[in-house]
Amino acid sequence: MLQKIKKNWEKAHDIIARYPMVLTVSLITALSAALYTYLSDKYYGANDSYHNLEMLFIVGSLGISLMFAVAMMVQRFGKEILLQLVVLAVLIGLYFYLPAHPKDFTPVYGYIIALLFLSSHLLVAFGAYINRGGEGDFWQFNKNLFINTFLTILFTGVLTGGVLLALTAIENLFDFNIPGYFYELLFAFLSIFGSTFIFLLFSDRGLPYLEKKSSYPEVLKFFTQFVLIPLLIIYLVILYFYSVKILINWELPRGWVSYLVLAYSVVGIFALLLVHPLKEQVSKSWVKIFSKLFYYTLLPLLVLLFVAIFTRILQYGYTEPRYFVLMIALWLSSVVLYFIFVKRATIKFIPISMFCFTMAAMLLPYFNAFAVSKRSQKHEFAKILENKNLLKNSKIDFSKSITHKDIAAIESKITFLIERKEQDFVLSFLDQEKKQKTSQIILNESPWAASFQITQNFTNIPQDKHVESGHKRMELVSTKSIIPTEGYVFVTKFYSSAEESSSIFRTIKINDDKITFYNKLNDVKPSFIIALNNAEKKDILPDMEKWFKNYNTRERQNSVDELSTTVTLGKYKVTLYFDNIVKEQFTVPRYFFKDAIILIK
Repeated sequence: MLQKIKKNWEKAHDIIARYPMVLTVSLITALSAALYTYLSDKYYGANDSYHNLEMLFIVGSLGISLMFAVAMMVQRFGKEILLQLVVLAVLIGLYFYLPAHPKDFTPVYGYIIALLFLSSHLLVAFGAYINRGGEGDFWQFNKNLFINTFLTILFTGVLTGGVLLALTAIENLFDFNIPGYFYELLFAFLSIFGSTFIFLLFSDRGLPYLEKKSSYPEVLKFFTQFVLIPLLIIYLVILYFYSVKILINWELPRGWVSYLVLAYSVVGIFALLLVHPLKEQVSKSWVKIFSKLFYYTLLPLLVLLFVAIFTRILQYGYTEPRYFVLMIALWLSSVVLYFIFVKRATIKFIPISMFCFTMAAMLLPYFNAFAVSKRSQKHEFAKILENKNLLKNSKIDFSKSITHKDIAAIESKITFLIERKEQDFVLSFLDQEKKQKTSQIILNESPWAASFQITQNFTNIPQDKHVESGHKRMELVSTKSIIPTEGYVFVTKFYSSAEESSSIFRTIKINDDKITFYNKLNDVKPSFIIALNNAEKKDILPDMEKWFKNYNTRERQNSVDELSTTVTLGKYKVTLYFDNIVKEQFTVPRYFFKDAIILIK
């Protein structure tokens, strides 16, 4: 027993000595997540002052994979200090580049983080094989990383679940009072630092171990031959039949077909990578046939993909997601042409080319995703105003007739541009009075609030039985400025937004009780629930529906004396006062609000 403990301790010590920077960054990431969880729980929800912990968590999560890539590259090329300093400079630069206030965290930052995460994992895949290492070693390395990742998820899940269950048992059997945040702290630490340590244990000595040749796993062959390839055949049949339908009807392809083509391509390339070592085995003729045919089957589908992409782009212009889909299509084209025309093609090309395209999408001057999208949407915004004759002396004439569909399109463009710091371009279309008012809203509120402030100036909106935009929108605004609190013990507030589709907005703890507020938005049965200990529940959505019945949907905004509702849950009486309520008519009505005051007694 002692020998076993000693052996395990020596292995753990070896991992710490071999991967100090990976573990250090992982520890910082785990601590930032744990501290954020603790503070959020202690003070009942996220606070702007904790935003730096969120940013530290994001940067640290990226740093784990980057530092592991460096550890592999150091084993191949050396230059440990230089590579680590470069990565540290990137991480520190990213931390200060990310906005200091959550209000400024626009979708652009989300896209940048996603691209960096993709790039860092691609670097792990090929970093140690730039002009070094054979293709067999490259495949073994990535195969072992792939298997180790799944084993890490399994081991971490069992470890974390087991420890949390043990704590629950202690709490219930021995009447201990373990704070709820302790479970969250433990989960954050084990799922981040614990999973990193487990993964490194599986990776052992790094390159020498991960490149070690072993017999081809039968489970991979079975998975590819009987799961992935049949799926590919199904995709292929669907897409080719759809292509025939397009040719017969002579119609443009639907935008959704892009995702199916991408799914077929990615699954196919993944399948080819899995069975790559079997390619030269005579007994595995199905692999040779599959390898030869796959890239040729992609050629007509790439044509379909480009037609679908450019159909959307020509209609609505570039946005970052459309740009990324186009870049994926270009990358797929490069992969297909490479493997068709290059005789000594290597599978290293797949991650290396994807890394290059990802970097280009993020960093290429003038032609990166963000620059192209901004230019395109500025052009589309100006085009809408011109085509709908809404301009007078280069300013928007809000007295002109405009449909709900066009208002929705204008709101979308304005929100997009303000989120990307192009407010000066938008404001240039407003007169001085509206410009000043909108500038204040941009400064103090959100891009969405600014776009709504601009479009609500339109006064000539024909009323249709069926609104062209697919939904109607109306807002009720409370004029009540003083909230009576007599008899109530607790007062708090919380914020909601239309961007949150289905989430718990706030949980309030009173002694051992939890009062939870959450919004469920769907096209079947939406609800706004107030629950006591996740057991007794009341839906206040019917009250919201009543508030709108007395108002004409022609008016986009209406002032009311008060927006409040009261429910009783067990021994608690809960009253909500809303500043505003927005109703949007989709398949079923959806209700959103900005701020609410909660009173409890």
